Amino acid sequence: MQKLGLIGGVGPASTVDYYNYVISGFREADKSGNYPEFVIENINMTEMLGYVESKDYPKLLIMLLDAVISLQNAGCDFAAICSNTPHVIFDDLASRAPIPLISIVEATCEYAAYSGYKRVLLLGTKFTMQSGFYADKLTAAGIEAIVPTASDIEKIHRIIFPKLEDGVVDNDDKRELLHIIDDYRANFNVDAVILGCTELPLMVKPEDTTLPVLDTTKIHANALVKEILK
Repeated sequence: MQKLGLIGGVGPASTVDYYNYVISGFREADKSGNYPEFVIENINMTEMLGYVESKDYPKLLIMLLDAVISLQNAGCDFAAICSNTPHVIFDDLASRAPIPLISIVEATCEYAAYSGYKRVLLLGTKFTMQSGFYADKLTAAGIEAIVPTASDIEKIHRIIFPKLEDGVVDNDDKRELLHIIDDYRANFNVDAVILGCTELPLMVKPEDTTLPVLDTTKIHANALVKEILK
């Protein structure tokens, strides 16, 4: 059994979901009655988002690399970031990290390809939707990524920040987001929607839309459980 390290706090609400999903997923897969061992390194979300907003990627890299090193020093065999947005520098981070990293983007793209999706709507923070790191991976997997318009990107970003990032689901915001999803389903013929922000599954549930919902938090957690069990 391998020991997992999580870079959490980005945001806190979804980190709690990771904690629960990893434990429940492990116990369902292992059947031994044991519990997984893992460590959470909780970083400052405000500081992290400031680096992303200003595109100060060198400081973001240092921040995340320090967190990975702390996890290595705590005895972790591999690590993951409990957020989509910081994956804007994932490749650079992974190349410098002293332990292997499991990407939420790669796990989600592999899941989408395995499920046979061909055109997916990508939702997330404006950084995730605009940066292209999801679209590039999806394209490599033979999947077309539909990214919302600039005005819809701003609407979705405002839905995420600040309330949803703090774990608060506003019903008016939810209705607006579901309207956006329904609009792209009808007009762009998408066959699934990627919730590319780990807080979005707090708001959008599978029963809320006729589109298959790809919960990146749960998909990532399942990939982490498989790695723990190796």
